[in-house]
Amino acid sequence: MKRFLHAIALSVLALSLAPAAVQATPQKRVVKKEASVSVVKRARVTKTYAVGRQTLVARQSRSIVRLAPSKPSFGQMAGLHSTQDELDLRSSVALVIDQDTREVLLSKNDSAVLPIASITKLMTGLVVSEAKLPMDEAITISQEDVDTEKFTGSRLRVGATLSRSELMHLALMSSENRAAHALGRTYPGGLNAFVEAMNQRAKLLGMNDTRYVEPTGLSSRNQSSAQDLARLVAFASNDPILREFSTSAERQVEVGNRTMQFHTTNRLVKNPAWEIDLQKTGYISEAGQCLVMQAKVAGRKLIMVFLDSAGKLSRIADAERVRKWVETHSPSGVPLPTGNTLIRQVNG
Repeated sequence: MKRFLHAIALSVLALSLAPAAVQATPQKRVVKKEASVSVVKRARVTKTYAVGRQTLVARQSRSIVRLAPSKPSFGQMAGLHSTQDELDLRSSVALVIDQDTREVLLSKNDSAVLPIASITKLMTGLVVSEAKLPMDEAITISQEDVDTEKFTGSRLRVGATLSRSELMHLALMSSENRAAHALGRTYPGGLNAFVEAMNQRAKLLGMNDTRYVEPTGLSSRNQSSAQDLARLVAFASNDPILREFSTSAERQVEVGNRTMQFHTTNRLVKNPAWEIDLQKTGYISEAGQCLVMQAKVAGRKLIMVFLDSAGKLSRIADAERVRKWVETHSPSGVPLPTGNTLIRQVNG
């Protein structure tokens, strides 16, 4: 009889503990990448069961998990989000330039030096393109290409082999981090030589506030200003490979026995209202949402830079505001409004 009661008690105890085990797995799936997880405290749950003449006590220790808020961006910490502008932009840094006339149509904290996230990959692509390396050369993703900065994932597994052209396409279109790192790693002289080449190219372009430490943008030490990035966009827009790859909507690549579909990170590329010749998006928590573009608006070739935008879709909304703003005034010949936004001539 005692064995029978003991068996029943174990069954009841197992059932009482099972729900907690089942619930633990889904909780991990809903944790966002940019959120940090902390255990606030451990709570002891006690349940009492009467089995025959015996009273059994089951105790279970559970952790109460709380999602900590994302880290503030460098721009938020510097108070840049408090800067007002006529278009009520969500980006704390913005710069819009007519590339042909070199007029600055809109300027907001354009000299602030901030992390630029995956906007970095535009310089990565430029250095690779100018190096005239064989674009059909096969490159294999290695363990060195795995992100140890932010521990982000990738659809390109270690051991996957693609051409240099395919890696560059995925880096510029889909912001593929392992692809960008592999491009730098296989540069003549290795990764250190590649980063040095990035910084030298920036210096030659007059990007005096810019510094690169790696080719993906995952490091917050990759920093620049809107003024510098406008110079980069203006120059890079002359490269047909960068224009084609950065403005592709999607691309299929063969990886082993699999066919993988990749898509652009910029939804404006698929929007028929936009005529975009070059673009790149970026995001890490330290940089906020970022976007650079060269696009034709109302017959004008505009360079747009938006950095440290708050909200997932806010950089897109800011670009739309600027487009409508320019279209509203340009057709009728009405001058663009001045005020805090400065219209001036820029050199370089």
